[in-house]
Amino acid sequence: MDLYCNIRGNGEPILCLHGHPGSARTMAVFSERLSRQYQTLAPDLRGYGASRVRQPFHLEESLGDLVALLDRQGINQCWVLGWSLGGILSLELALRHPKRVRGLILIATAARPVGNHPRPSWQEVTNTGLASLINLVIPGHPWVIRHLGQNSLYRYLLQQHTPAAYHRLAKEGFWAFVNTSRHAHQALNQSMAKGYNRLPAVNQITVPCLVLCGEQDRHITAQASLETARHLPLSESRCYANTAHLLPWEIPDLLLNDIEAWLSNHASAMTVTPDQ
Repeated sequence: MDLYCNIRGNGEPILCLHGHPGSARTMAVFSERLSRQYQTLAPDLRGYGASRVRQPFHLEESLGDLVALLDRQGINQCWVLGWSLGGILSLELALRHPKRVRGLILIATAARPVGNHPRPSWQEVTNTGLASLINLVIPGHPWVIRHLGQNSLYRYLLQQHTPAAYHRLAKEGFWAFVNTSRHAHQALNQSMAKGYNRLPAVNQITVPCLVLCGEQDRHITAQASLETARHLPLSESRCYANTAHLLPWEIPDLLLNDIEAWLSNHASAMTVTPDQ
């Protein structure tokens, strides 16, 4: 599938893969800054955003889409940054197409994803809808955050309910949710229903990996992320206190400082083998 892709900057390429629900727009927190030094490629995955589908698909088909995207851009090898579902696809890309991956930056994700999200109450669901709609009109308003956001499902996605995070929710998160197709929901549910677990395989990934997680993440727990880090042969990890699944929108500067420092330590002329 010919994916829609937002491309910024020049330099070594970084493929930025969004979560579920998500879109290229939700990766702006990374591409806005990283594109100053690198070339960032943020696609809408199959069934998300502008990469529309009319028929059901399997999540694995997204990997072929990503390889085709790299081929079209003439990119033999790149860094891959994945958030949540994007991190799972990053791991799969490294396992199935290892010569295309320079290194992995894995955010709020795991090779064996485990969550501890409680069953939502009707009040939380109602408050989530109200908070989302009012936040579109007056993004980051203190009353919306205090009276609706902190008493909605956002309480499990965020620990730091900052105006900046709610601006991201209004500008990027809401529209990503609206533009996630039913086929994308179905593909993810089918994959997770099978009991996804790639822990036994990730020791085959021999490129540098950076694993970042939020201590209070309820969707993919920090323990699951750190378990993945322990199984990756060449990994570093950071677990940030008082953050949750949307930690890139909670602590963007701290997170990006750590990513840039790690990239700086590992970036060099990319190795290209003759058969690439």
